[in-house]
Formats: sequence, C-alpha cells, structure tokens
Amino acid sequence: MIRRLLRDCAYVLPGLPIAVFGFSLLVTLTAAAIVTAPLWIGALLLPATLTVASGFAELSRRRLRLWGAVPEPVVYRRRGAGVAGVMRLLGDPRRWLDLIFEAIIALPVRLVTFVIAVLWIALGPAAITYFFWSRFIPGERGLIQLLDLIAPALVPATDTGRYLLDSGVFFTVGVIVLVTLPAVMHGLAWMDALLATSLLGSGGRGRLPDGGIVAPGIEPAVDPVVGPEAASGAPAERASGASFSAQAWSWMGAVFAAVVLLAVGWPVTAAVYEVNVAIAMILTVAHSGALVLTLRHSWSGIGLSVVASAAMMGATAESEVSVWPWPVTAMLAQCGVLLVAALRQRWYVAASGWAASALLTGAAVVATAPEVPGGVLSTAIVFASVSAGVVLLGALTRQWILNAGRLQASEQASAQQTRRRRELEERNRIARELHDVVAHSMSVISVQSATAAYRVPDIGKEAQREFEEIARSSRQALGEMRMLLGILRGDDDVPTAPTPGLGDIEQLVEDTRASGVTIHVDGFAELPEVPSAAGLAAYRLVQEALSNALRHAPGSTVAVTASVEAGELQLTVSNTAPPASDAAPSPGAGLGLEGIEERVSAVGGVVESGPTPEGGFCVEARLPLE
Repeated sequence: MIRRLLRDCAYVLPGLPIAVFGFSLLVTLTAAAIVTAPLWIGALLLPATLTVASGFAELSRRRLRLWGAVPEPVVYRRRGAGVAGVMRLLGDPRRWLDLIFEAIIALPVRLVTFVIAVLWIALGPAAITYFFWSRFIPGERGLIQLLDLIAPALVPATDTGRYLLDSGVFFTVGVIVLVTLPAVMHGLAWMDALLATSLLGSGGRGRLPDGGIVAPGIEPAVDPVVGPEAASGAPAERASGASFSAQAWSWMGAVFAAVVLLAVGWPVTAAVYEVNVAIAMILTVAHSGALVLTLRHSWSGIGLSVVASAAMMGATAESEVSVWPWPVTAMLAQCGVLLVAALRQRWYVAASGWAASALLTGAAVVATAPEVPGGVLSTAIVFASVSAGVVLLGALTRQWILNAGRLQASEQASAQQTRRRRELEERNRIARELHDVVAHSMSVISVQSATAAYRVPDIGKEAQREFEEIARSSRQALGEMRMLLGILRGDDDVPTAPTPGLGDIEQLVEDTRASGVTIHVDGFAELPEVPSAAGLAAYRLVQEALSNALRHAPGSTVAVTASVEAGELQLTVSNTAPPASDAAPSPGAGLGLEGIEERVSAVGGVVESGPTPEGGFCVEARLPLE
C-alpha cells in the first residue's frame, strides 16, 4: 500500500508543473505562429509547435507507463526531407490532437488533481496536530462557533471541555483523512490516467494497472487512418485501431461543444429573447443534447434538433429581436448537428436534416407573411446558406477521410503481401535445404536397406528382417519429411494427412518391437473415444518415450499402460534398468522430454518424468478428455 501511495504521489504531484510549463510554451508558440502567419514565419513555427506538443504527449505516455498504465502505441506520419517534409507535419491529425490535449485539457485536469492531492496530504497531519498549534490561535475556534449556532446544548461550558471537544473532532478527522489518503490518491491518479490513456492512446484504448481496458463503448463512425482490420477485409468506415483515438476525441469534442452551447445559449435565450428561464433551459438542453445524440443515433439526433428548433422558434416569436427565426446559438447548434451527421453517416442523412431545417425555416417565413421583416428573411437566407455549406464541408471531409483510409489500407495490404512473400521465400529455401540433405539421405538409406538382400546374397534371415524394418521405417520417415516439405513450401493450401491417435499406438509398439526390445502393453483395448488433440498428444508421448528407452536404456524392458480415471486419460511409459552387458546408451540433447511437456500442456494435461528407485525411468501423463 505504501509503494502504491508513493507511486500515485509521484504521478499526480509532478503533473501540474509539467502541465503549466507545457501550457505556457505551447500557447506562446501557437500565438506566435498565428501572429507571424502573414509573414510566412508562422508556417514554419507551427510545425515546430506540433513537434513540441508531441514531445509533451510522449512525456505523458512515459509517465503513464511508469505509473503502470499501458496506452496503445500511436503512429505519427513520417517527416520528409526539406521544407515540404516539415510542412507535412501540419497534415498529421495525431499531432494536432496532442497539441489540444497538452495545451487545453491537461492543465485544468491536473490542476484539480494536484489541489485535491495537496489538500488531502496536508489536512491529515494538520488536523491531528490541531491540539498543539490551535493553542496559539487567539479567539474562539471555528468548530465551537459552528456548534453554538447548530446545537448549543452540545458545547461544554468550560474552556477545557471546549478545547478537548475541538481537538478530539479534528483528531478524528485527521485520522480519517490519513486512512483514506491511499484510496484518494489512487483515485486521483486513476482518473488522470483514464483520461490520458483514452486521449493519448491509439484507438482510445489502453490498459490500467488493475487490468481494466480503457475503451469508449461507441465505435467511431469514421477513422481518419484505417487500422489493421481494414487490411484484412474490414470495411474502411468501421475500421478501428487508428493512429489516434477517434472515439474518445469525437465524444469529448461533441460533449464540449454541447456544454459551451448550453452555457451560452441558455442565458442568451432567456435574457435577449425574454423567454422564461425554465423554458429556455429545457429548449437549450434539448438542442445541445441533440448534438451528442447525433454522434450515436444520427436520425434521432436530427429529429430532436428539428423539434427543439421548432419549439425555439415558437418561444422566441414574440420577441422584438430581428435575428429570428434562428437565434445565433440555435443556428450554431443546428449547424453542429448537421456537421456531426455529415461526418457520421452518408451524405443523404445530413442532407435530410438540412432539408427539414430549411422547410422549418420556410414555414416560419411564411408565418410572418404578408409583411416579412427584413431581419427574418436575411436570417433565413444566412441559415440556409451556412448550413448547406456545413453539410457540404462535412460530406467532403468524410469522403476525404475514407479515401485516405482506403489508401493506407491498400499500403498495409501491399506491405503484408510483401512480408508474406519474403516469408514464403525463406520457407522455400529451408525446404530446399531439407530436401537436398535430409530427404536425400533418407532415400539412400531406404534404397540400401531394401536392396541389401540382392547386393549381399549370403545375408541371414534375421539380418534380412532387420533391413526390411529399416527400409519400412525410412520410407515412413521419408513420407513424413515430404509432408513437412509441402507445408513449408505451401502458403495457404497446405497438404494434409490423417493425424495419428490412440488407435495407432499398438502399431507403433509393434514396429518398435521389431528392433528387439521387449514391450508390455496394457489397457488400450478398454479405452473410450478421446478427442483427436488428446489422441495425437498421447501418440507422440508414447513415441518419444519409446525412442528414449531405446536410446538411453538399450536392452531394458518397457511397459506401456493406459487407463481412464476421473475424466482423464492416464498414460505411463516406464522401462527397467538396462543390463550392464548391453551396449552403451546413446547421448541425447534433452529436447525430447521438453517436447512431451509442450504437447501435453497444449491440451491441458500434465506430465511427470524421472528415474525410478530400481534404476529405470518412468514418464507419466494425465490428459483431460473434455
């Protein structure tokens, strides 16, 4: 708990100084770039401002990682050479979002968390030591004065009693503050990290130290940069994993605009147009809320905005203000709704909203006939033209974004195809090496063992059988090698063959007995049907265990047993100690048992192996049947 408290303090407390420094520097650079824009100096100063903002954003990401949060990595557009390469930074939306976060959002958030953290840290010791330093403060204590006003009967009559009551209450408050300090600091750090991870991570996603995933619940309608899903066939409009968190920024921008419109529109409607305060609040909340609703449900948001606009026209119709039927705040809110709809959906959705708003405006103009005031007509024309331009701008921006996403998806698909082609070339090279070396040697062994009887006429029958077994085993290994070569050379359509299972273990034992080893088998006849994955793992386990017994304990007796207990397949392969008179064991690399453990664990089983008290070796495995 103490380590977590120190980690939270180390994350929260330095945040404000960094945010103040970043705010001062970025605002100064941005203002200088705007002022010097007519002299073309700002055109070079603004890319530098974006680069500095990205540097502060990367510092925030590193602070997040040190604290324990893991924001998804972001991708910046590459800077080219020369002045054109520098100017290319202006077209990177990720850098602009870094500038907005570091220059606008970070300072108020970190100011709040810093103030709360400092007050909470200082309040505990101050309240606990109140009994000491309060004696040096002249006059009546604040708590006693408050009790005199609320419950005079609770205030002791003597000064000592009043002092003890005052000190006891403050001591209790100090203890509570100190006890809750770790939770409060962690909550402040968590809220700061949640916002920073959402806005600075790619796709609005990240992982907090408690394992939670930061991901806004609404997918972005349009991502300016299409992610890996689009390269694999996903529609460009629904692709996620963008180089910046479009989800978080779109929602945050919509909510921010709605709050600003509400804060401005409510007093303007109530004061300028002389509308009842409650009615003005309801209409403004509905119009501002339509902006956020359009981001999720475009048709519902447009419908709500049209209804709110009609109600606003009716509520302000009796006003003598010439800016009617669209108050400026209502006009801005309606244009915001149409812009969000144009970016969110296809063009006809925003066009339908504009047509409904234009019809509503026309109805308001007709309602003032036959003498239409000049201010009404000019306001209607301004709204119709401005809102049409907003819809056109949003539709063109959306199309540009989609085209940019498709272009990047095409580049990613091309890069993926190039990578797959290089991998296939490397696999073909490995396959050629295996074919030229291993497969050729196995073919020679197979041919020599099969023709031994013809090349050596006086060979014995026992030796002939040994050569036949060698020829059969080499042909089987050569077939498996050819299948492996086909897999290496193939891309998607690889050759397949039936995988061995429990039913093939008896044949495996018979083939191994041909080498002269004594093998006892028990329990395989009573086994039920098992999943193919468990059967393959069991076959490879027995195969490797028998191979180890032949190499490391020549001349020993091997026992292979199988049974089913508690829904698990029990397999045991053990061998006795090898006779001293037999050949020396062959050395091994020790990779066989590791392979057995990997295969068994892959199907959820466990394996144990080790020497037996009698000097042999035993391998036991338990494979789940479900």
